[in-house]
Amino acid sequence: MENLYPLKFRTIFKERIWGGEKIRTILGKDFSPVVRCGETWEISAVEGDVSVVEGGALDGWSLTSLIDAYGGGLVGQGVYEKFGNQFPLLIKFIDAREDLSIQLHPDDELAKQRHNSFGKTEMWYAFQADEGAKVRSGFNRPMDQATYLRHLEARKLDDILNVMDVEPDDVFFLPAGRVHSIGKGMLVAEIQQTSDVTYRIYDFDRKDADGKTRELHTQQALAAIDYAHYPDYKAVYDQRKNEVVGLATCAYFTTNRLHFDEPVTRDYTDLDSFVIYVCVDGNLSLLSGGTAVDVKKGDAILLPAALKHVELRPAPEFKLMECYVGNPQ
Repeated sequence: MENLYPLKFRTIFKERIWGGEKIRTILGKDFSPVVRCGETWEISAVEGDVSVVEGGALDGWSLTSLIDAYGGGLVGQGVYEKFGNQFPLLIKFIDAREDLSIQLHPDDELAKQRHNSFGKTEMWYAFQADEGAKVRSGFNRPMDQATYLRHLEARKLDDILNVMDVEPDDVFFLPAGRVHSIGKGMLVAEIQQTSDVTYRIYDFDRKDADGKTRELHTQQALAAIDYAHYPDYKAVYDQRKNEVVGLATCAYFTTNRLHFDEPVTRDYTDLDSFVIYVCVDGNLSLLSGGTAVDVKKGDAILLPAALKHVELRPAPEFKLMECYVGNPQ
């Protein structure tokens, strides 16, 4: 069996009615023959869209085949005991030429009951945003189902939703059940549970090339919505350089930001998990397990759990999201 090394996967391109050109113009990824590329799936174990290794001795292996072969050596023993051969996270880039639909996702319990799926808690890192870009996240006041439905039927959801301006490097954490929408003019890195279950509640009455509107999930969404109002919807973090800065911690993933212009070594001896690096700016060389990998903006690298030490060398600087699963109880 081949030794494990830092793994990069072939990008999966997704046509979306609201997609644009930034995947090509900013990230340098040629998505032909897709016309409107709204998403790239960089690391995925979603059925029908399982990532395949690009490069090295394991070139052509699927992510699920890797887990079958290497188990805890790839994902961490605790992660493997909890999830088996189901990789728990999905990594995406999203280009919103237009507003995405206003939507939400069910939690684990409801998703299991209805779809035999994980729920979907997620986070966004906005690493490019046009002037005037906005996101919707949660309600702007205490909410109840009747009030929500009145505004939905009147097509006035923005009157009750929390709408925020977005700047580059803004971070948003979105637990399952939170009503949300990525606004036009943003390029976003997304980390989420492995799930493709979405309840679309409003899509701005737009039509596809055949003149059809997309399906809405009004009734399914009612039991999934978190109607509570929260004081903060945008993550607050110190954007200092050459330190590891926490962005989000939850039951499903922990994410840190690494903005470095000097070499840094990461020691994962005490971590029982794979690590994913998502490069949102700059360039670097990643060295681990006797392998060096050149990493640029738009790359996502899976570091197998068996590799406990990594050296990151900036060229001349980089911004990474570092993501892993905490030791499951």
